Amino acid sequence: MVTIDDYGDYQTAWCPGCGNFPILEAVKKALAASKLEPHQVLLVSGIGQAAKTPHYINANIFNGLHGRALPVATGAKLAYPELTVVVESGDGCVYAEGGNHFLAAIRRNPDLTLLVHNNQVYGLTKGQASPTSEGDFVTKAQPQGMTSYPFNAVAVAVSMQASFVARGFSGLGDHLAELIRLAIAHRGLSLVEVLQPCVSFNKLNTYAWYKKRCQILPPEHDPTNFEAALRVAFEWGEKIPLGLIYRNERTVFEDRFSALDRGPLVVQEVDLEKLTEIMEEYR
Repeated sequence: MVTIDDYGDYQTAWCPGCGNFPILEAVKKALAASKLEPHQVLLVSGIGQAAKTPHYINANIFNGLHGRALPVATGAKLAYPELTVVVESGDGCVYAEGGNHFLAAIRRNPDLTLLVHNNQVYGLTKGQASPTSEGDFVTKAQPQGMTSYPFNAVAVAVSMQASFVARGFSGLGDHLAELIRLAIAHRGLSLVEVLQPCVSFNKLNTYAWYKKRCQILPPEHDPTNFEAALRVAFEWGEKIPLGLIYRNERTVFEDRFSALDRGPLVVQEVDLEKLTEIMEEYR
């Protein structure tokens, strides 16, 4: 029987009170609840405080370049579809440096779970505004406030009909763990954006700020209703909806490759004669 203890307990480099702590706990709870052994899981991240999360979990990990976690994860899933692949990084890493890969992943729909720690700031590099920062967010790099309109990744994902779109809050650990479990169980790209405070560099979006606004979606919300999901995705301000916002059953990226009919690529023999034949076509 898999337990949360199987995923280890490690000393972290995060600030006391960081929202990453409850997210780490929720991820381990979700993996254990999914009855996944550590060797069945690959965690992929980019660069940032959120991207350190895989370092503190007993599983397979790949720590990639800033913003480049999704293509690595997609390649791993294509090579070994039986592996449960979870991508975990921050709002800057996924939505800024990795913004093009975020859009490409939604279009392709690989069977990945994408967890985005959204603290609305660059926490590793000392507090610059991120793509999701509020318009009145003041930093040393933006002394007159954020000049760009905040990026609503949840609305973008729903608009592009990503196959699973949810939002959680690090202050509601059990609710978040269940969202992550559902995301892992869903076949296709599953985005779970996790709102979290940065106690060191974001004095605007605090625990109290989120708790005042975050509301779990009512049971009558139908995540298969695209129009209703789109309305929910654009709600932000005095009310921020949490929960499973949108879900569909699009074709999964891996199912489009006939080469996988013969089994995972990692166990297939390379046909050198066929490879030579293909290369000869380019002479």
